[in-house]
Amino acid sequence: MRALNARYATFYFTDTLIVLDVVVRGVREVFRYKARRAAGVKPAEDFGKMSNRLGDAWWAEEKRTAKTYLASRRVLEMAERLALDEGLKRPRWVKVPSVKLESILLLGMVKADLAGPELHRVIKNAYRRQVKIHHPDAGGTTAAFLKIHNAYHDLLRWAEQPTFIRRRGFPDKWYYDGDHEKWVQPMPLKKG
Repeated sequence: MRALNARYATFYFTDTLIVLDVVVRGVREVFRYKARRAAGVKPAEDFGKMSNRLGDAWWAEEKRTAKTYLASRRVLEMAERLALDEGLKRPRWVKVPSVKLESILLLGMVKADLAGPELHRVIKNAYRRQVKIHHPDAGGTTAAFLKIHNAYHDLLRWAEQPTFIRRRGFPDKWYYDGDHEKWVQPMPLKKG
């Protein structure tokens, strides 16, 4: 992505296709790369093969011309070009709770559960459900019960003064943030 000067990009897949959309800095178009999915192969493997193919094309052109900008242009020429409004939309900002994911999972919750108005009640009900399963008197282990108990108190402390992290992304696509040069996993869809 750095070689293409990507502002942002997304990766997503269907049952038959892998799709990589790239928005390059200073260009008001989407560069779309598609590859057919292989049967019985995970999407990450298909994405890796497509990335390797694009990388091989970049390196071959760079070796031939000794110019990185020509290598990047060659890879961009391999893409289908779309207008920005018909291709990739701008990533949206979402507030994500800054609480330990382990605490949420131990209580059988998801981050979207922390956005409700009756937060204490939601946490307490989740705790009670887990205690019924993992309490030592109900056949659970002491270690598992203590983890659940600590997670419950961790979430209650967080609920007293909730803090959030703002992040950009899409609910259904992997997102590449060119400013931070990193991939961000799809955001969970909100319930309701």
